[in-house]
Amino acid sequence: MKLIKSVRPGATCIRFPAVWLLILLFSTTSYCQSIDLLIKGGHVIDPKNRIDGAMDVAITAGKIVQVAAAISPSDAKKVVEAKGMYVSPGFIDMHVHVFNGTTPEAYIANAATSVAPDGFTFRTGVTTVVDAGSSGWRNFKLFKAQTIDRAQTRVLAFLNIVGTGMASRYEEQDLNDMNPQMVANMIKRLYPNIIVGIKSAHYWGDYSQVQRAVEAGNLAEVPVMVDFGEHRPPLSIEKLFREYLRPGDIFTHTYAHGPNDRETVVDDQGKVKPFVLEMQKKGLVFDVGHGGGAFAWRQAIPSIKQGFLANVISTDLHTDSMNGGMKGLDNVISKFLNMGVPLSEAILRVTWNPAQVIKRPELGNLSVGSEADITVFSVRTGDFGFIDARRLKMKGNKKLEAELTLRAGKVVWDLNGIAAASWESEIQGK
Repeated sequence: MKLIKSVRPGATCIRFPAVWLLILLFSTTSYCQSIDLLIKGGHVIDPKNRIDGAMDVAITAGKIVQVAAAISPSDAKKVVEAKGMYVSPGFIDMHVHVFNGTTPEAYIANAATSVAPDGFTFRTGVTTVVDAGSSGWRNFKLFKAQTIDRAQTRVLAFLNIVGTGMASRYEEQDLNDMNPQMVANMIKRLYPNIIVGIKSAHYWGDYSQVQRAVEAGNLAEVPVMVDFGEHRPPLSIEKLFREYLRPGDIFTHTYAHGPNDRETVVDDQGKVKPFVLEMQKKGLVFDVGHGGGAFAWRQAIPSIKQGFLANVISTDLHTDSMNGGMKGLDNVISKFLNMGVPLSEAILRVTWNPAQVIKRPELGNLSVGSEADITVFSVRTGDFGFIDARRLKMKGNKKLEAELTLRAGKVVWDLNGIAAASWESEIQGK
């Protein structure tokens, strides 16, 4: 026997067939599921679903149940007025370091340089982070137990090709600890829902580390992210792109300017190198990875003016970057807005684009039925300054600010109390 569903704005109702109604005390009652939270009057930007306009968003039981114009608030338990604000999928920061710990002299793995995610995500509109290779197969289980399993933020990870991860620059040079089979086994056999790719970074030698990472990527069927600095003299990134990386692999620190250690995407005459645009068209993914030393105006501004825009905007969050020029994903997005990138294009690069890169299509969108990870934000206008990793300033007049962040339908950040009741309601007993 088939259930008949009827939907009206504000509620999702299921009406039972007549024979069932007779059994249920001859009642004509229908069961209605009310809206837990209605975000009303905001400008929704949802690139996956091609929405860029005024819409309301309804949430029930931690899931999105409706995105439509003028949803009635009559059946909503709580209404958040978002007029004059923007509503988007929860931001995805695809390059962070959150393997926070206390190992003495450790660099990133189980170290104080990494940060506990919840303190630095929700306040910037971020609901999902991807740790960029802090751990390897030898210490990933510790990272999972210590950070991933305890965080409210959704934490995914790139697994380092080095078994000990980013313990120190010294350990990262050990080719004997770069085991593609063990890396692939940990991904495919143990944690396919958490580990989304492989990281190659900080290697002082030739292309050998990248080769082993790509070998592991082929075995595990996941992308590889490459931080290709610290070679003296710099190795050719054109050779890296053409001979080693595959479509879907990720080149991070796109706009870094450290010409003594890494080849740059913009040449000395301020021109984007033609092969960079060519390889992006062929499917190579370019990630910002701002960090404490990997974002320079002299690379980013001419790139954007010439039509070369990274596929993903990310922070490379750790203690050195968050207290320097980077600050947070909201600040990094603001930089791109002030370099002339349209808001919709910037939001694409922190929502649906990274979701596709890490092969998690359930993330980065506001589709009905998806988990309600949502960011409500404002774009303020004024006189602002933005600093790159070289401590140089660019002035701007736009600044993105996260107003409200929801993780699985739960309010986890509310800057100005737009989802909170007035204090007088407590006195009035309401």
